[in-house]
Amino acid sequence: MTGPLAQGRYALNGQIVGISAASPDLWRDFDRMLASLRTTASVEPDFLIRIAETDSLAEGPDGLLAFDGEVPEDGRCRMIDNGGLIHLIFPGRQTVAIHAGEGWAEIRVRPDTRITWTAWMLLLDAALDAGGQHMLHTAGLTLPGSNAVVLIHAPSGTGKTTTSLALASQGFGLCSDDAMILNVVSGKATAWGLPRAVKIHRKTAEMIPLVAPCLGSSWDRNGEQAVALERLKEVMRVENSDIRPVAALLHLARSADGQSRLLAMARTDAMAALAADNVRTGMTGLLPLQKHRLATIARLVSTVPTFTLDVGTSPADAAPMIRSALAQA
Repeated sequence: MTGPLAQGRYALNGQIVGISAASPDLWRDFDRMLASLRTTASVEPDFLIRIAETDSLAEGPDGLLAFDGEVPEDGRCRMIDNGGLIHLIFPGRQTVAIHAGEGWAEIRVRPDTRITWTAWMLLLDAALDAGGQHMLHTAGLTLPGSNAVVLIHAPSGTGKTTTSLALASQGFGLCSDDAMILNVVSGKATAWGLPRAVKIHRKTAEMIPLVAPCLGSSWDRNGEQAVALERLKEVMRVENSDIRPVAALLHLARSADGQSRLLAMARTDAMAALAADNVRTGMTGLLPLQKHRLATIARLVSTVPTFTLDVGTSPADAAPMIRSALAQA
């Protein structure tokens, strides 16, 4: 006979995501990411994730193959598109079934197997999408003396974290260096930062000496350290996860001559650049969630000023340019 299920609740700015499982250890990675958003409110969740440990995995569900390949860190993965039902299969380890329209999902995982990070991120995406919110691969910083946030987007490795920390050293407030949650349902763009640790590279640490007191002596194989937001609060302004109005969207690029510049960017170009980094096309085309995200990006770029930020050898030089441009806007 099974005992009572453990329950978890997380408040995502107007949405409650619930989790039920035999043990909270089964969702420890999800909790590490959203620990600061835990809630004890005894309300029905808007989106429920059920976890079951079992040796029985249904690895051949009906539907069209949307993805089949290797996922970094998580190994072999298949995604099956069955209309309103999406399956994620990690052969021999776990399966995920997402009933997006019904507001729930189920993870079936073999005993003593860790649920993959890919599964957790897909489930968070699905939960947010159910409430009209979308996670974007962007940094977010509040302007000095303002509650408004600027979004900075660029592919990984372009310098979002370095630029974000450089701006934070100049009085901007760090919401996130990598993942912002966007909402444009009301017609006005608002966003909040996913409260997760910042991965700081050795080269970033050399360029932003302000963060030195937050770093340890060991680096991972990528030359990075994960630094908790609570630790960063000791040396810079780190914002909470409140939702804030979006003041501008900046596309980050590396300056060819080492000089920083902020230039107006055509909205169509801004949309294409943001979509290229945030909207995924599978073997069956765009899944519903991806279509919703693309529509959200389109509404964002039609709502706020868009710029290209060419960052030079001194990223902090961008701070007065951003303040001046938005004051004029």
